[in-house]
Amino acid sequence: MMEPVFFRPFPEKETLHIGIGPGQPLLLMAGPCVLESETMARDVATELKAICARLGINLVFKASFDKANRTSLSSFRGPGLAEGLRILSRLRADLQVPIVSDIHETVQAQPAAEVLDIIQIPAFLCRQTDLLLAAAATGKVVNVKKGQFLAPWDMRHAVGKLRDAGCTRILLTERGASFGYNNLVVDMRSFQIMHSFGCPVIFDGTHSVQLPGGAGAASGGQREFIPLLTRAAMAAGIDGLFLEVHPDPDKALCDGPNSLPLTELEPLMQDLLRVRSALAPSATSSSPGAT
Repeated sequence: MMEPVFFRPFPEKETLHIGIGPGQPLLLMAGPCVLESETMARDVATELKAICARLGINLVFKASFDKANRTSLSSFRGPGLAEGLRILSRLRADLQVPIVSDIHETVQAQPAAEVLDIIQIPAFLCRQTDLLLAAAATGKVVNVKKGQFLAPWDMRHAVGKLRDAGCTRILLTERGASFGYNNLVVDMRSFQIMHSFGCPVIFDGTHSVQLPGGAGAASGGQREFIPLLTRAAMAAGIDGLFLEVHPDPDKALCDGPNSLPLTELEPLMQDLLRVRSALAPSATSSSPGAT
C-alpha cells in the first residue's frame, strides 16, 4: 500500500510540512526550465506562491541550475552549480518556498542537498546507479523522472536501488515515452503501474509535449496539448504535477515551446482541481497547501 511522502522544508515552522500522496493536497512542482536570472525566478516564484495559496495546493519551486543534456553545444545551460544554488538558496529563504532541481553528476549531490528539498534525477539518467546512490545518501526526498526509453514497470529497478541505499522518500515522474523520431506519447497505464511500487507519482505535463530535437538544433513543443494531457493524468489518479511555466515562453532561453505561459496556470489548476475533486473528493479535504 502506498504511504504519503512527507518532508518539512522549514523545521522552525512546526505547522509547515508537505505531504505527497493519498489524502494530501495536490503537489505542484513549477517554475522556469532553467534559471535565466535571479529577478525573473523571484518574480515567477512569488506569483506561483500566491496562486498555490489561493487554491490550497502545495508548491515546490523548480528551476535547473544547469541543463547538461541540451541538443546543441550553443544552447543556454544556466548559471551553473555554484551560482545556481546561491540563487535558489536566496529564493528559498526569502520566499519560504521549498525547492527542487536536478543533478547530473555524483559530485553535485551533496552541495545540492544543502539547498534543495527534493533532489531530482533527470529522465536520461534514471538508470545511473552511482547517481541514484549519491542522491539517496543525501537523505533528501528523491524524485526520479522515468526515462523516455523505459517501460513504466522497469522503474521498479530505480526504486529498488534507492531503497537498498536507504532512501524511503521516493517520487516517480512520468514525462512521456519516445514514439518514433522527435515525438513523445504518454501511456496513462504508467501512473497505476508506478503507483504499485508504493511511490507517489507525478506527471510532467510540459516535457510530455516536448518534441525532442524537433526544432533542429533545439527541442520543439506543442504547449497547446498541456491542458488535455494534464486533465487526463489527473483523472488517472496522479499525486502531483510538474510544469514548466514562464512569463513569456516565446522568449524563454530553454524549453519555451513546451512551457506554459504563467498567466494560464491558475485557470488550468482550477480546472484540474475540479477533475481531482470529482474523482476522489476526500483527496482535497485535508488542510490547505503548506506553502
